[in-house]
Amino acid sequence: MDSQLILTPAQQRAHDGLLTGIATGAVCTLCGDAGTGKTTILRKANAATGGGFISIKQFMESLSSHQPAAIEEAFLDLVEQQLAIHDLLFIDDLSLLTDVTNKYGYPRAHLLDAALTALLNDAADARKKLVFGIECRTPEPIRCRAYCWKIGEFTPEDYASFCGAFLKPETAAGLDCAKIHRFAPALTAYQLKGCCGWLRDKTGVDTERFIDYLSKQNLISNVSLDEVQPVDWKDLKGVDEVIEALEAKVALPFENDQLAAELNLKPKRGVLLAGPPGTGKTTIGRALAHRLKSKFFLIDGTVVAGTGDFYCKIQEIFESAKRNAPSIVFIDDADVIFENDEERGFYRYLLTMLDGLESARAERVCVMMTAMNAGSLPQALLRSGRVELWLETKAPDTDAREAILRERLAELPQPLGAADAGVLASASQGLTGADLKAIIEDGKLLFAHDKARGKAPREPEEYFIEAIGTVRANRRNYARSKPMKFSEVVKVGFGVE
Repeated sequence: MDSQLILTPAQQRAHDGLLTGIATGAVCTLCGDAGTGKTTILRKANAATGGGFISIKQFMESLSSHQPAAIEEAFLDLVEQQLAIHDLLFIDDLSLLTDVTNKYGYPRAHLLDAALTALLNDAADARKKLVFGIECRTPEPIRCRAYCWKIGEFTPEDYASFCGAFLKPETAAGLDCAKIHRFAPALTAYQLKGCCGWLRDKTGVDTERFIDYLSKQNLISNVSLDEVQPVDWKDLKGVDEVIEALEAKVALPFENDQLAAELNLKPKRGVLLAGPPGTGKTTIGRALAHRLKSKFFLIDGTVVAGTGDFYCKIQEIFESAKRNAPSIVFIDDADVIFENDEERGFYRYLLTMLDGLESARAERVCVMMTAMNAGSLPQALLRSGRVELWLETKAPDTDAREAILRERLAELPQPLGAADAGVLASASQGLTGADLKAIIEDGKLLFAHDKARGKAPREPEEYFIEAIGTVRANRRNYARSKPMKFSEVVKVGFGVE
């Protein structure tokens, strides 16, 4: 049999129900998300029952002989032609038409509903049967008449079915499809087929390599790890307690399937990572993204609060995270997003989302926020109990500063690389990791300036001590400036009282 028409268990159940409906009623619908195999099921049902089949390609060919805006007329003409030949007609991808006719600004709103009503009435009078493939909302004229079947969510058995159909038998037999499903439970048929097709002729394919392919193809996140600075836990200094807490209360429930199942472990629902600027909050997020192999959904400054599609983007991110649980929604610089006192909708929406994460399907989604000033976050968010883990990042202590400086100095040529990291660590009390990076860069510039002017080089530590003084002066100037919130700057700039 053609592997394209082999059905997985979830697809087979929908197919069998659909055949029962066709035998019983005059109108049936098959609903399913994109990539769940609606066309495959309809084709197999068509092969079993006979009748005609209309694809979106045939509709486009029919539309080419009409005016471009005559969508309803082209659809009716095509269906009537086929019903004149067949007593049973399958119509695939109806949602592609309703997506157009339901759009805001479409000049003939609801005309397709009128056309469908006329079509269904004529088909009933002629004792004809219609079967529709639909992705999302079923048009009302069909919904009130039809027997409806929905393709269920794919299970490990469905994944095993795809692997058995599209991989070599010995490869498919060695895969732990339950583990693959736990890692990426929302893959579509297209994605599974694509993955199997790529790996089919590769040697040494096992479960870990299958999962690694999914990660590299970015099929389970809105973040491409290629675009995220590579950071490992071992690269972080002075935040050992934060790392240990994230390992125990977030990463462990995600990764240790045996313990998670045995003890019903769940990651913390809400995590706040708070600390002064430059203490590594975003860097910890980058490390976590790599640590969890892309199960990471980012909300940052590229998703701007108050814009027209803001809530749509946020909802899409949360829905993707829930479909791909276990996962993390990482809200970077949350206090900046919330700083506009007039933008209260987002935190209310976030409270709703956090409440929704209590459901069984979404209980393995963790929302992690970073903030420079936790006091800028809405109190309703902090006091509600939805933030279950509060972690603080602090300026590194002397040992951590020395370790950071020693690593950075080791990358420099002589004589700068020979600077005494211990001396610099003692002189940089209270400075952050970001400050230390700036000190190294400024020290290099000072050394280069002396060299360009032909001056005799100073002791290497002197360049970095001078840079430390500059960083401290900048911090004092910033503290005296008392910068306004962004919303206040906007009001002043536009003369708003």
